[in-house]
Amino acid sequence: MTAGHGAHGHGARRGPARHERPVIDEAALVAARAGDRLVTEARTRGAVRWLAYFEPLPDRLRDEAIVDLRRTALRARAAFGPKDSVRDALPPGVTEPFLEAIDRLLKELARRDLGDQ
Repeated sequence: MTAGHGAHGHGARRGPARHERPVIDEAALVAARAGDRLVTEARTRGAVRWLAYFEPLPDRLRDEAIVDLRRTALRARAAFGPKDSVRDALPPGVTEPFLEAIDRLLKELARRDLGDQ
């Protein structure tokens, strides 16, 4: 990713800047910090599969435009499925705060969507 050009590398901004939506920006940053802790724990435990899955997500949560955050948050949320879950490999002390932060971000994004209609 090039500086100032977002995830798509083309400089054209889609939607509002993150600083224009501070509640969403803060929710994404909280999720990124929780994601950092989850990645560290996956690395420590040698959970290679989950490390590969989660490693790119904290930076995306920190850097992506608002319009792209939902995709990243839904990818993170998908790791908590009923049959195949990160909860089976990592302790609740890292999985649950991350899940709560992702759910809060999704809630704020939904609120934004409802407000934009």
